[in-house]
Amino acid sequence: MPGPAPKDPAQRRRRNKPAEVRSLPAGGRSAPAPRWPLPGECSDLESEMWGQLWSSPQAVAWESLGWTRVVARYARVAVKAELGGGGGTILAECRQLEDRLGLSPMAMKRLQWQVEDLDEPVALASVTMPDRWKRTGS
Repeated sequence: MPGPAPKDPAQRRRRNKPAEVRSLPAGGRSAPAPRWPLPGECSDLESEMWGQLWSSPQAVAWESLGWTRVVARYARVAVKAELGGGGGTILAECRQLEDRLGLSPMAMKRLQWQVEDLDEPVALASVTMPDRWKRTGS
C-alpha cells in the first residue's frame, strides 16, 4: 500500500510561522534627536550619548515603538557605568537595557532586526598588509 493520501495544502501550513524580520537603514536615523524626556537636566555626557543613540539604525525602530524614555534611561545608566559609578548593579542594568534596545548583535537577532546592506560594499582591496604578513614566493 502507498500510505495515506497527502494533506490538503491549507492544512500543511506551519502554525508557528516565523515573525517577519524588521529591516533598519544602514545610515541610521537622520532626524534630530527627540527632546530629553526625563526629569532633571541632561549632563553633557548624557547629551552626547543621546545624540549618538538617536542617529543609530536601531533608533528608527525605537521611534516607531515610542521607546524615548527607555533610551533616555539607558543613556543615563550607560554614562554612570562608563564613569565607574554604581558597581555591578549599574553594569547589570546597562547590559539588560542594551539587550532590550537591540544594541548588540544577539539582541538584534532576538528582536529580529536586521541592518540593511550598504549600497556600496566596503573596498577591502585598499587595505595594505605589513610586509612581514605577505607571503614570499618560493
